[in-house]
Amino acid sequence: MTRKLEKELVPTAPSANRWTTKASAITVTRLSYDKDDLPIAPPSKREEAVSVITQLADFKLHRLWRNGKLVFEGGHPKAAIAITDLREEWQCHHLSPFDNMRFNIPLSFVRSFLEEMGRPRFDGFECQQGAKDEVILGLAQAVLPYLLSHHEPNSLILEQMSLVILTHLTQTYGGQYFPPQKKGVLAPWQEKRALEVLTAHAFDQVSIAAIAEACGLSRSYFIRAFKETFGKTPYRWVMEYRVARAKDLLLSDLTILEIATKCGFADQSHMTRVFSDITGEPPGNWRRQKRLKLAGKTR
Repeated sequence: MTRKLEKELVPTAPSANRWTTKASAITVTRLSYDKDDLPIAPPSKREEAVSVITQLADFKLHRLWRNGKLVFEGGHPKAAIAITDLREEWQCHHLSPFDNMRFNIPLSFVRSFLEEMGRPRFDGFECQQGAKDEVILGLAQAVLPYLLSHHEPNSLILEQMSLVILTHLTQTYGGQYFPPQKKGVLAPWQEKRALEVLTAHAFDQVSIAAIAEACGLSRSYFIRAFKETFGKTPYRWVMEYRVARAKDLLLSDLTILEIATKCGFADQSHMTRVFSDITGEPPGNWRRQKRLKLAGKTR
């Protein structure tokens, strides 16, 4: 008697539907699922990027962990936005049907975009959990045809769309300021020239009169036009630039006095006053909190 060998059928775990395309350096992914039986997703891989997620439909329930700690349980309405820092570890358990769009944006792409726009200072994004953003929803819906089509997407359109996304995100959640085109602002060449001089001399004595002259303007008119263009005075711009550099150096083992000297402050107390005014806390506290956070990431 011969035995009939039969292949054992092993059920596969359910998984979400996925469509992906690229818009310049941004990876765009649509994820959807119409049931509530998905297993918990594996922890995300850490990378120098952010993930911007918008809900294409109401989403009733999920659990979200950051670095192993439960940070959210609940749902989000259509158009809700979430911005997650992918340098941290995230894990999600979808407990109801969902349909969302995700924009994976390298932080290097954000910084190079802002530098080209004359806004070299960037401290990250701040976004309230579950806030609605109809602009990002509209941009996501505009990308949908490219995800669902079998034709090669128009790279020029997607590249321009990526710039619109970055402009909206950095202005709405990244503390940047892009003025409308109107009278009383610096011309593009004047913006470029002013920032070249300010950046070159940010850590020593900056002559506002000399910068105004390089831009072909009087000192008083230059200060007004600069504020209209950047949303802050030249002095404030320089102080924020110095603080941004100080933050980088605070991650090293340099003393605060050494950092103050390198960043152009008169002394340690001067740096402490400016740093506290701009960030809301003194540099020593900022350094301790940052080190505790980084230590938590490496555990």
